[in-house]
Amino acid sequence: MPVITLPDGSQRQFEKPITIAEIAANIGAGLAKAALAGKVDGKLVDSSFLVEKDATVSIVTDKDPVALEVIRHSAAHLLAQAVKALFPTAQVTIGPVIENGFYYDFAFGRAFTPEDLMRIEEKMQELAKHDFPVIRSVIEREEAIRFFRGMGEEYKAKIIEDIPIGEVLTLYQQGDFIDLCRGPHVPNTGKLKAFKLTKLAGAYWRGNANNEMLQRIYGTAWADKKSLDEYLKNLEEAEKRDHRKIGKHLDLFHFQEEAPGMPFWHAHGWSIYQQIKQYISQRLAENDYQEVCTPQVVDLDLWKKSGHWDMFGEEMFTVQSDDKLYALKPMSCPCHVQIFKQGLRSYRDLPLRMAEFGCCHRNELSGAMHGLMRVRQMVQDDAHIFCVEEQLQAEAVRFMQLLIEVYRDFGFEGIIIKLATRPEKRLGTDALWDNAEHALAEAIRQTGLDYEVKAGEGAFYGPKIEFHLKDCIGRTWQCGTLQLDYAQPQRLEAYYVAEDGSKQHPIMLHRAILGSVERFIGILLEHYAGKLPLWLAPVQAVILNITDKQANYVEEVVNFLRKEGIRVKSDLRNEKIGFKIREHTLQCVPHLLVVGEREVESRTVAVRTREGDDLGTMLLDHYLHFIQTAIARRSRVE
Repeated sequence: MPVITLPDGSQRQFEKPITIAEIAANIGAGLAKAALAGKVDGKLVDSSFLVEKDATVSIVTDKDPVALEVIRHSAAHLLAQAVKALFPTAQVTIGPVIENGFYYDFAFGRAFTPEDLMRIEEKMQELAKHDFPVIRSVIEREEAIRFFRGMGEEYKAKIIEDIPIGEVLTLYQQGDFIDLCRGPHVPNTGKLKAFKLTKLAGAYWRGNANNEMLQRIYGTAWADKKSLDEYLKNLEEAEKRDHRKIGKHLDLFHFQEEAPGMPFWHAHGWSIYQQIKQYISQRLAENDYQEVCTPQVVDLDLWKKSGHWDMFGEEMFTVQSDDKLYALKPMSCPCHVQIFKQGLRSYRDLPLRMAEFGCCHRNELSGAMHGLMRVRQMVQDDAHIFCVEEQLQAEAVRFMQLLIEVYRDFGFEGIIIKLATRPEKRLGTDALWDNAEHALAEAIRQTGLDYEVKAGEGAFYGPKIEFHLKDCIGRTWQCGTLQLDYAQPQRLEAYYVAEDGSKQHPIMLHRAILGSVERFIGILLEHYAGKLPLWLAPVQAVILNITDKQANYVEEVVNFLRKEGIRVKSDLRNEKIGFKIREHTLQCVPHLLVVGEREVESRTVAVRTREGDDLGTMLLDHYLHFIQTAIARRSRVE
């Protein structure tokens, strides 16, 4: 006789095990009709899930944010069903949920076309209207392999062969289509009402360039048509803002096959990079960080001892020298511990804040790389704070205040904070975790910001805070992190001498504000559509002459501003002034200074902005004060 506790705290007792759908019906007919899935003790399950013992249960409807995961997962299956209906010889492989949508990879004898995409979407609409029940069943491992192999689904059989023995395998059937999946799914296809296929792409089997090429169909799915239309509008805007297009248009960087996933920075792109680095270095100095530099190639034994080889070995580049194996560092933390260990540390030395623009390498799968957003070589604004238990909360608050100020200077006000708490498998006592989670939660509260809890998603050695930025078209990007680590100082034998003379391991806080500098630049380019704030722009002003008679004065103005640290250049081409203004506007130069005979005589410049605003004529000294004030203000609105 299970007792069900509902979200409002009320309880209902049932005489026998009961499904999520039956619980919803017991509450009310309206809820039963709206139910998409359920949560049992925090775990997302199908509406057909049978609750056999006392549990906390909530009914998931399309009003719940978590419903999108169920809807998109189900839409991926609907896509596969439509493809198999139209192209019976196509083989299905994997179809996961991704941010804002889903995809499914197929093996097929010819390339899908845009026309095929339209047909597939129409078929999906047709199948959804059939309102097929979605039925879950459990199958034995060997039976599942025989089943899919008998259908000619070799890829699906390979997937099953790689699943650990003993793991429960489940099938989902809708109409005549059956797929392997963990679920959960919507109860019937009629619940899928707002979806759109967005693009075709190539994808290597298992993301490995040595494997065969598959065809990937991307789509998006939402709870209602209004949300879908809004997303498609933002998607169109995102296409215009693609940082790869902007990078090419503004001559910032490029990639090429000889160095996959490793950007070649051009002069203007490197200028942006250096401005960011110099700014962060300044903020680090103001906040009492020691800026250090550690090797990129380190003996593999250190990575084994730190645990990184076991966790990230497949993503690490290795090199052999003098009969020893070395690895290119994927992160800087073990190296920072080595600096901490040099000399005898006292409790009086703590907290010790150590920062580095660490050049890191990760062997990302070729199919996963995406411009600056996902690279193999990156620089992280990595830092580690070594402290004692009593300093933990204060250090977390101090870091978060710095992070919020930095994000504001880059023009980001909307920050979403998530606290990832203890996983089931973890190191340390419950009391240790209670203290750590409380300290991080209290630090967030002291910033005055809301946060959501990601239960069970912390690392095995400590909880963490994730900081997600929201850009101008509503997309979120995880950049900053604050992660508490009790384990690594112990594994690497780092200690300090406590007040009582005993040797103690410090607590290690891993923290980053930007994350990958490369990725952060990509985010900035898309957020601003290439029109970077004045303080970051590679060229802050361009001086334009109307005729050749002003050439000498133009160069005088350039030299004057350049000596004051302004990034400025001249355009003395024999072109009409309107043409030059338009060209530099398209190059996103913030200030356009026009010089004619009147400006030469009065020792002034006529100031325009790339947005087309006429700021009037200014004396050189006045303009210098104006631009320096704007640069100092950064992206803040005073």
